[in-house]
Amino acid sequence: MNQWSVEKDNETTKNLETNQIKDIHVDRNVINVLDSIFDRIPVSIILIDDTSKILMISQSFADFLGVTKQEATGKTVEEINRNTRFPYVMKRKQSEIAWKHTFQNGETAIVHRIPILNRKGESKYGFGMVLFDNIEEFKHVIEKNELLTNELLHYKKVLKKIQGAHYSWERIIGDSGTIREAKHLGKKTSETDSTVLITGESGTGKELFAHAVHNDSKRQDFPFIKVNCGAIPYELMESELFGYREGAFTGSKKGGQIGKFELADKGSIFLDEIGDLPMNMQVKLLRVIQEKEIQKLGDIGTKKVDVRIIAATNKNLKEQVKKNLFREDLYYRLNVMSIEVPSLKQRISDIEKLSEHLIKKISRQLGKYVTGISKEALNVLSNHSWPGNVRELENVLERAINLCDNEEIQLNHFPLYLLEETAAPEISVSSDDTVIPDFKKSVETMEKKIILKALRITNGNKVRAAEEMGISRSSLYDKIRLYNL
Repeated sequence: MNQWSVEKDNETTKNLETNQIKDIHVDRNVINVLDSIFDRIPVSIILIDDTSKILMISQSFADFLGVTKQEATGKTVEEINRNTRFPYVMKRKQSEIAWKHTFQNGETAIVHRIPILNRKGESKYGFGMVLFDNIEEFKHVIEKNELLTNELLHYKKVLKKIQGAHYSWERIIGDSGTIREAKHLGKKTSETDSTVLITGESGTGKELFAHAVHNDSKRQDFPFIKVNCGAIPYELMESELFGYREGAFTGSKKGGQIGKFELADKGSIFLDEIGDLPMNMQVKLLRVIQEKEIQKLGDIGTKKVDVRIIAATNKNLKEQVKKNLFREDLYYRLNVMSIEVPSLKQRISDIEKLSEHLIKKISRQLGKYVTGISKEALNVLSNHSWPGNVRELENVLERAINLCDNEEIQLNHFPLYLLEETAAPEISVSSDDTVIPDFKKSVETMEKKIILKALRITNGNKVRAAEEMGISRSSLYDKIRLYNL
């Protein structure tokens, strides 16, 4: 730079100090501090006053606009960029954040324009900043952010699959009045944050209801932790539920262990078989419900947890309370919202739909092409008492599908206990001396029972069963076809 240029720059600076800067009453020291800060980093910023005069512009921004700092300082912002929106922003007194803007030199960037108001609410200064002076770079950042967001959503889905509820109300099959009533109550329960007690016989699907309640609640995006209270050894129960500090006992892990309640924070914990919970743990569970806090083994402090408790049992807790096997205060704390899942014998009309659903599900799992069930076989299922409920039905159908050689389940694919139960009852000729029994029906009933018993004893071996009964194999096959056995 020649001597004339240096003198000219000094003169411009002197004019700024004596005229513009003095006129707008801004301390030059502040401008110098901002200059010294922002000229050292590649950030494009600008500061203007309420008349749109430029008080300070960073070297980076000046280079972007194709002007020198000396040329820009003291001029109005419109003089260096006729496309500016700053006058409009100052008048509206509202910021424009991350706006796309094309400058008069043709460059496009993403910018902030922020009016700085005084105590009277007047626009006193304006602050501008270029976030991205390269739109392609901005697009790259957006794409990268979308990728990270998608990855985060993916890992959230994976975590939910590992620690989440898998079933919704649609997965609970049935249209009977009892199941519809239970589902209706379950949906109402999902709207609250109260503790839930799900009761019902073993195999009715209590866990499905627990999943559905969580999935339909405001906690659905948070963990769903399952605990089988009857499967955890007594001595490990406390550490499993509440965790422990390092060194809490001999053999404890380095760093300690997080308990199930802490894992379920902000979500739900499903305490299955709650009736098997030991008395000492019932006291601790009651504390969690009342105080909303847990205490790890070996820890002197407590930790707050936000967990919804969903409990389930096939036991009669009222009877357990009377026998002093379950705390009465805990029972009432758990039984705020209660759902009774009906047994299968209370919803016989659902068996056809349940069977269709289970046949599809099991066939997929086993890789077999079984699509239906015969009318006779369905009648047998409808007449069974189902002490094992839906779980028993699923086991019966899985066995049938394994034995099935075609697309339809038949009577001979069922276990013998089902067929024996549904055979007509044996008639006692001495039961009523005034009634003559139907000879043909009585003989058929007796034959059915004998054949079924023989097949059961011989584990379905027809050749051996025929030998034991003293009839030919072809006669046995004829009888089996005649009676649909």
